[in-house]
Amino acid sequence: MGLAKAKKAKVLQASTSEVYGEPLEHPQKEEYRGNVSMSGPRACYDEGKRCAEALFFEYYRSHGLKIKVIRIFNTYGPRMAENDGRVVSNFITHALKNKDISVYGDGSQTRSFCYVDDLVGGIVKMMATGDNVTGPINLGNPRELTIKQIGEIILKLTGSKSELVYKDLPVDDPTRRCPDITKAKQILNWEPKVDLETGLASTIEYFKQ
Repeated sequence: MGLAKAKKAKVLQASTSEVYGEPLEHPQKEEYRGNVSMSGPRACYDEGKRCAEALFFEYYRSHGLKIKVIRIFNTYGPRMAENDGRVVSNFITHALKNKDISVYGDGSQTRSFCYVDDLVGGIVKMMATGDNVTGPINLGNPRELTIKQIGEIILKLTGSKSELVYKDLPVDDPTRRCPDITKAKQILNWEPKVDLETGLASTIEYFKQ
């Protein structure tokens, strides 16, 4: 932020849906202040992002820094790292190897997955807005699916012989996650275009290669 101030540059804060924690509001709007554990095993990430947002807005108020704050929901697509620990990459790599797929809890927790091309398009549009638009603005896909459904779709698309194996749910793992993208539609004229099955097919092809 100091460098951006010195160079009079716009600067993007890639925040996260994790600032909402275990949400008591659904879907999550930008005005929702969250329900976050400050001492749990995931707190360093959640609170780190919340702190970063606070610092960005303080620089905006104190120094007139040109900030753009977006809250990114689950994103996937080609070029994901095979071992990054994310749901989509884990499920696909295990399915292609016909290894059991671990589902935590009963698989009823939900996520909303946005294809990487859609996300990048939203970021570009956000950076093109006037200085009066600071955010935060949610960028994500409002199509909400359970983790079990995601696993079943990936098994079908890969033709895998893998099975879903259920394990204990990690501490502080959010049970629901879905963005309200009303602001993105109104301010950025943006919404996701790539449906999940199409995006997963491209991602699966990448991992095959």
